[in-house]
Amino acid sequence: MITLKNVTLRRSAKLLLDGATVTLNPGEKVGLVGRNGAGKSSLFALFNGTLHEDGGEYYIPPQWRMGQVAQDMPETEQSATDYVVDGDITLLAAQNEVTASEATDDYERMANAYMALQDAGAHDAPARAQALIQGLGFKTTELNNPVNSFSGGWRMRLQLARALMCPSDLLLLDEPTNHLDLDALVWLEAWLKRYEGTMIVISHDREFLDAVTNVTLHIDSAKLVRYGGNYSKFEDMRAEQMTLQQNAFSKQQDKIAHLQKFIARFKAKASKAKQAQSRVKALDRMEKIAPLLAEADFTFEFKEPANLPNPMLSMTGASFGYPPPEDAPAGTPPTVIVQNVSRSVLAGQRIGILGANGQGKSTLVKTIARDLQAVSGEITEGKGLNIGYFAQQELDVLRPSDSPLEHMIRLVKDVSAAGKISGQPTREQDLRSFLGTFNFGGDMVKQAVGSMSGGEKARLVLCMIVWQRPNLLLLDEPTNHLDLATREALAMALNEFEGTVMLVSHDRALLRAVCDEFWMVSHGGVEPFDGDLDDYQRYLLDEAKRQREAIKEASSAAAKAERKAQQAAAALPKVKVSSSGIKRQLEEVEARMAVLNGEGASLEGHLSKNPPLAEIADLGKRLKTVNDELQSLEEEWLTLSAKVEALPV
Repeated sequence: MITLKNVTLRRSAKLLLDGATVTLNPGEKVGLVGRNGAGKSSLFALFNGTLHEDGGEYYIPPQWRMGQVAQDMPETEQSATDYVVDGDITLLAAQNEVTASEATDDYERMANAYMALQDAGAHDAPARAQALIQGLGFKTTELNNPVNSFSGGWRMRLQLARALMCPSDLLLLDEPTNHLDLDALVWLEAWLKRYEGTMIVISHDREFLDAVTNVTLHIDSAKLVRYGGNYSKFEDMRAEQMTLQQNAFSKQQDKIAHLQKFIARFKAKASKAKQAQSRVKALDRMEKIAPLLAEADFTFEFKEPANLPNPMLSMTGASFGYPPPEDAPAGTPPTVIVQNVSRSVLAGQRIGILGANGQGKSTLVKTIARDLQAVSGEITEGKGLNIGYFAQQELDVLRPSDSPLEHMIRLVKDVSAAGKISGQPTREQDLRSFLGTFNFGGDMVKQAVGSMSGGEKARLVLCMIVWQRPNLLLLDEPTNHLDLATREALAMALNEFEGTVMLVSHDRALLRAVCDEFWMVSHGGVEPFDGDLDDYQRYLLDEAKRQREAIKEASSAAAKAERKAQQAAAALPKVKVSSSGIKRQLEEVEARMAVLNGEGASLEGHLSKNPPLAEIADLGKRLKTVNDELQSLEEEWLTLSAKVEALPV
């Protein structure tokens, strides 16, 4: 188990934990919560050994293996599959031991090394890695793409896959859902529910925490408070605790007032001096109950739109996608992702946009937001349509070197130049005050945006949207960097918004709170989804199962077809080739490779049955010889094949 006893933890001069005591038991799934800056990430650093306690006692079993998501952006030409396989440090160590043992004459060491390799799951490691990669939203065609070919968000998914690939007794997850779509999030929840070790997770997604945790650890006023139960149960228990504390505080204040009144009245009277002095001592001894200081709330609201066109917009036979690259040959057609959409968006609608990864949700939103042109068909906008667009990547609309105030000043100029009057304040002092309502006060209004946290950048984007008084909100994953308090403030503001909302989000609590209808983007089209989010989660799990079965059937069919082709080729009469005997050499190489492949499969089969140590060593050495010869023959086969293709017909 993990124990902290009277632990003090500092980051520079800031005291994060003061006399914190808690015990976490093996197998518990813990949600670590607390306001921003309370010390959640620093406590993670204590758990993984990058920080050490400044006082008290901290213990974690030394034999525990730890899995966590690396925060650095991977830079490698390795394939996605190989990169994730290398996350299995147990397998990697076993492979290194096999290589080291083969350089010796120690047959017992070799035998043990091969047994460890088998135990580490070498035979199915690529398949396990690919299951993780596909579960997190990658396509089958991307499994062997270089890591560097993916965008930053997708590379972070590969980092998460590596952490899940690593056998661990303790799994540390810091905001694992930030880069995930809803389909990948549902898959991750199912995976974590099966995880048998101890897990500690930081997340601002309440439904995710409810689904995967059974203990909540709250950092509050430099203390650690443990609650049995998931996040919702924690909220209930904390609310009850806060009510009791407030009541106790009120009662104590009444008692203090009564004592002070007695002391003030009788301390000068000789006959009552003794009683007054005893009350002074009672007052001094009284343990003060702190007043209830609820965590600072953050609230905002969307101003009433200047007008509400109805319909907001209409799509007739519209197709959505991307134009061909600039360097593409003339006549290259655009890439169409969603096609033949005929739908209207009405005033006051609250539409949640659902769909598995890659189906075109963001493409649809970008086109409505005018960032992309419709490939074909028509999109007719209502008169006075004013769109507020929150892009999935906040930095798409922010300049890292500019301050929040500079962003607002430029926004005022852009809106004025476009002839759009928002009815919002435009003077610099008014803009400062407006930024203050979004918690950008003091020096923060002149701080470079590039130095701000993801949550602060997201708040600035919301601030800029609110200032424009839109009547149609297009929100593409707006909560990725928002804490729970800001997410709840956003949900409240959206519910009070009088315009129309179109929302793409993996935050199910936000979708449930805001949306009263759903559109499904799938199989190249957009249709109403007749069901709620629970129905959609079941659909996603069923769809994932269907895809796994389809892949399995396709692989089986491909293997069967390959065997038939090999048999047919073997049955063909041999053609004599006079051109330097190249074709005959190629046939001989292919025949030898077939023999070696069969022998390799047989050796691996014997090894999987755990034969005696001496036999394992012999089998392992022979398997290495077979693989080395196969590698050499494959290179020769490539050379000969190229020569055959170059022969005159």
